Amino acid sequence: MKTFKTQSAEETKLLAQDLAKDFLNGGIIALSGDLGAGKTTFAQGFALGLGIEDRIVSPTFLIIRQYPIPKQKNFFYHIDLYRLESIDLKNSGLEEILTEPSNVVLIEWADKISDHLKESVTRLNIESPSEDTRVISVS
Repeated sequence: MKTFKTQSAEETKLLAQDLAKDFLNGGIIALSGDLGAGKTTFAQGFALGLGIEDRIVSPTFLIIRQYPIPKQKNFFYHIDLYRLESIDLKNSGLEEILTEPSNVVLIEWADKISDHLKESVTRLNIESPSEDTRVISVS
């Protein structure tokens, strides 16, 4: 497990940008952390690291947002499961997204489907011990 500490939203975005470079050809990031911990801020930096310049907002009400990755033939899926109590992976379209190896998928509140995620998923937890400080653990 690797642990990183950031002191601002900008530092969190820069860390996410750097980590995103390892996912250009696909992968799943299961993101967890308390409400307001910085999950969407991390997602914004992660998208920048993939070369996506679109404005990244939390897909809380849409659940899933899809973005083409520039100069690649795959997509970035930003998923937010906060509002969902139960999830039918097959009927929601999530199963198809999660099983396509070229997709880059970042799931906020991934603990809600952790039983359905493979061992190979990168698990990332964000803690916020103070207003600006984030402790980000990657396993």
